[in-house]
Amino acid sequence: MARWSAGGLVPLAATGAVLAALPWVVGTGIYSLRITTLMLIQITYAVAFNIVFGHTKQLFLCVGALAGSSAYLSVILVRDLRLAPAVAIGLGTLAAGALGALLSYVAARRGLGVIFVGIVTLVVSLIFQNLLLGLRRYTNGETGIVTQGLGVGLAGAATAGYYVFLAVLLAALCLYRWLIAGRPGLAFGALSEDELTAELAGIDVTRYKVLAAAIGAGLIGLTGALFADFNGFISPSVFSLAHVDIVVLIALLLGGVRTLLGPVVGGAAFALIDELVRPFGQATVLAYGVLLIVLFLAFRQGLVPTLRRKVRVPLP
Repeated sequence: MARWSAGGLVPLAATGAVLAALPWVVGTGIYSLRITTLMLIQITYAVAFNIVFGHTKQLFLCVGALAGSSAYLSVILVRDLRLAPAVAIGLGTLAAGALGALLSYVAARRGLGVIFVGIVTLVVSLIFQNLLLGLRRYTNGETGIVTQGLGVGLAGAATAGYYVFLAVLLAALCLYRWLIAGRPGLAFGALSEDELTAELAGIDVTRYKVLAAAIGAGLIGLTGALFADFNGFISPSVFSLAHVDIVVLIALLLGGVRTLLGPVVGGAAFALIDELVRPFGQATVLAYGVLLIVLFLAFRQGLVPTLRRKVRVPLP
């Protein structure tokens, strides 16, 4: 099976082994585990965003809204309807996937380009934030919801939480590889080059765009719902554009678009930069910006493609 050849499994196994050992390298304290777990969450968002934006050129600037919609829905279903947390998380994931598929279908049928898809999804993010504030009877508005006791028990279990999110990330990477190595990957490659040519070649562009969006949004929704449990608290600012979408976009561009390991390398680099500039206090944003500019100038195509070309390492 070409999709699961030994050569294809080695990077996944190596990534899993490195990330599994990471807590024992950086420390197993509460703070270290929280930082590394948040890194895994951002990387998983970036893997999903890579499927949607990297391979089908759908600039979804609503990653935070998709994650937040699943998180809020799962928490409210458990709190108000007494559903089992696992069932509520599953429903939240399905809702996020359906929302992503709907956005993709409308954009594809209307023939919206990359920029217009970005504008439409940006508006969706703003609407989502306003809905959270307007529906305060259910969401508590800007004060948010304490989610402890409303999930599967990740809050307060730092080590278990880390490995749950590592399992989700590895499953996401396997799903990514399975998609890209198969027929969907061929269709994604064709439509990302030229949609008209792909259609003339018999590829159902709308179908494959919606497929990518549904899978990516569902993955974002699952991660968002689990994050709500792990974090112990959710509020509109937790899922804002600045806290989620900008970080995910930078991590993907920094690591390398349309690569298996790009989101992993980019997400890890972003987390490391975040920790390095933290001591700068009020000058953090300035130091942060300078470091990112230097990295983007040095690695214009992303870290993974640059290392692949200069060091001649066959990174996927």
